[in-house]
Amino acid sequence: MKKKKGDSSGEKTSPTSKCPDNSAFKQQRIPAWMPTLAASSVLSTFYIIGAFCLAVGISIIVATSNVKEIWITYSDSCTTCTKLRENSSFSETSCSCAVNFNVPETIQGDVFMYYGLSNFFQNHRRYVISRYDMQLLGRNVTTKDNVVQQSYCSPFTVYPNGTPMAPCGAIANSMFNDTITLTYHPNLTTKIPVPLLRTGNTWWSDKNVKFQNPKPKEDLIQAFAGSARPPYWQKTVYSLDTLDSHNNGYQNDDFINWMRVAALPNFRKLYRRLSRIQEFTKGLPAGNYSCNIVYNFPVSKFHGKKHFILSTLSWCGGSNKFLGIAYTVTGALIILTAFVMLAVHLKKKEQKKSYSKK
Repeated sequence: MKKKKGDSSGEKTSPTSKCPDNSAFKQQRIPAWMPTLAASSVLSTFYIIGAFCLAVGISIIVATSNVKEIWITYSDSCTTCTKLRENSSFSETSCSCAVNFNVPETIQGDVFMYYGLSNFFQNHRRYVISRYDMQLLGRNVTTKDNVVQQSYCSPFTVYPNGTPMAPCGAIANSMFNDTITLTYHPNLTTKIPVPLLRTGNTWWSDKNVKFQNPKPKEDLIQAFAGSARPPYWQKTVYSLDTLDSHNNGYQNDDFINWMRVAALPNFRKLYRRLSRIQEFTKGLPAGNYSCNIVYNFPVSKFHGKKHFILSTLSWCGGSNKFLGIAYTVTGALIILTAFVMLAVHLKKKEQKKSYSKK
């Protein structure tokens, strides 16, 4: 008997067949679990998630409300220095100004000093990529590196005479370089400098992994020989901190914090921490203070402003209620949705009962 065309009875499966094996896994016959979306389970889930979001949001709002913060815009108070920097932005002529302020009540605990900038766009794409990470990892700057650096750091790569810049790039060149110090005035005649910590203000991964000084690390002057500071800097990279020799080069805390670019045009960066010694053991006492600023960083050309902020922290960060409000609003909307779903469910249930009676 001849086989009909297409009849495969008695034929063996071709080894090159693309059909999956006749197994439970490949034929999708494995037992599966599918939740039953009953009204009780869905509404319970909505109520639990909404209550959780409300609890977290209210906790964050309460915690951030207890954060004490003093915010002072000093660029408006240093008009003389602002005009000087507008006419000769990066001259060697120094300009200083002082801003007096009052702390109404004692700020207990750890106090952090930030500097803030407004209308400064660190998120511009060309600005963000204007750095050379191999250089920041401690690679010696030589002439052969200029071709590689050119694609990243240009035009802040080399000087016309061929001397490479260390560090190179627009981010490093625009580093914030105002010097801010605080003085406590317990009475009309006494002045006490507020002790501020210059180190320990960066992420551990940045300080120990992402930023390394070139060798020999014990002699930074020799390590950076043959290079020059960026054009907008007043100091060389190996003399950024004259008080602490270990806080220099690419491992300077101020430099590391500046190189971590901000996502928004209005931002703040950690500058100093209060050293809790002597009169400041419990924190920052109430009274009169003065902030002395060596004014170097110009902001008037891009219509920006400069601030310094004294703030405490809570378990969820600084004084920013956005996250707490977001959680609270989300939780309220979820619970409101659950109530609407419950009302619809009860209405449908009553309609079903009335139809069944008829």
